[in-house]
Amino acid sequence: MATTEVFLIALTIILAVPWLVWRIFRTDYWAPLVVVQIVGGILLGPGVLGAAFPQYYAFVFSPPVIGALNGIAWWAVMMFVFVAGLELDLSDAWANRRETSITAACALFTPLAFGAAAAMLLLQTPGWIGPNGTWMQAMLGIGMACAVTALPILVLLMEKLAIFREPLGQRILRYASLDDIAIWGVLALILVDWERVGRQLFFLVGFSLAAWAMRALFRRLAEADRWYAALVWLAAIGFAADWAGLHYMVGAFLAGAVLDAGWFTRERLDSFRQFLLLAVMPVFFLSTGLRTQWDVGGVAVFGAALLLLAASVAGKLAGVHLAGRLLGWARGEAGVIGWLLQTKALIMIIFVNVLLDKGIVTNETFTALLLMAVLSTMLTVPMVTPRLKGLSHK
Repeated sequence: MATTEVFLIALTIILAVPWLVWRIFRTDYWAPLVVVQIVGGILLGPGVLGAAFPQYYAFVFSPPVIGALNGIAWWAVMMFVFVAGLELDLSDAWANRRETSITAACALFTPLAFGAAAAMLLLQTPGWIGPNGTWMQAMLGIGMACAVTALPILVLLMEKLAIFREPLGQRILRYASLDDIAIWGVLALILVDWERVGRQLFFLVGFSLAAWAMRALFRRLAEADRWYAALVWLAAIGFAADWAGLHYMVGAFLAGAVLDAGWFTRERLDSFRQFLLLAVMPVFFLSTGLRTQWDVGGVAVFGAALLLLAASVAGKLAGVHLAGRLLGWARGEAGVIGWLLQTKALIMIIFVNVLLDKGIVTNETFTALLLMAVLSTMLTVPMVTPRLKGLSHK
């Protein structure tokens, strides 16, 4: 068969299988479609499908097909991270800065400490630090992965729970938004390359000047033109960040964060995000699954995933309960907020993809963190729903 025909077979599998599983088995309560797509990517990867049916796997996911899928995945995730940066609203966080800063700090640094402690335990055995990573980078990267909140998935889950537009939902959004900035800041710190620090400083200075000019341009453009200009801006900054050694996804987030969401109508932004989740992000999930490895042993990878899950959930809940005590929240609020903020899928997967791309962690560490993200997200709705009902009855 021609490469285009095999590519379309692979694309059909990527789009059809997770959706059919999600619909037929009605998994939405404990596994939203995005989680099923991520799990589907793992199952279609070399560790499961490739091991069970190596000839079929080699035929469908041949190097030319993988190359084409990776190109779609890179652009898809860049656009998704761009929208996440664009939708950050710091004005509301500033208006409630005391509560927001205390909660965001507790919800970030406590699971970071728990995750770093779990990482130190894990890194005592070989096979978890990548070829280009140091012990400190791997420890901090794994710890930060345990502290991440998946802001876009959090929004989807809060909409499902009918609290997104409620005061509680807006509070949670403020906390997660502030932590979102810290996540990318820590990632940039992890990726600092002292041999290329000149390039990175040049990028930051150039980006600041370009952002000022781009904001001035956007004020003069009609919205239709802003969309075209935004995509050109995204591609250019992604390239510049990658050239500087900071990774194209750091550039994608920065490209969105310096623009105002108010320059785009809410309806078109929502439609754009939904289009990405529907049409192109499943390819990213598949490409993520294709990177899973079990070379250190399946038991070891699953054990690492459970260790990191325990550190992540316990750390997030402990941090949020601490914030609740300091701020005098109503009884039960900390439980609801903590379980929602421990949602991990997507943004954490993007974060860890960067660590893997840069050789800071191994495929086995990546696989353990990916499993942790899936399990974490699957816990959210079942754990929040009864707590939310109890909170509404008070």
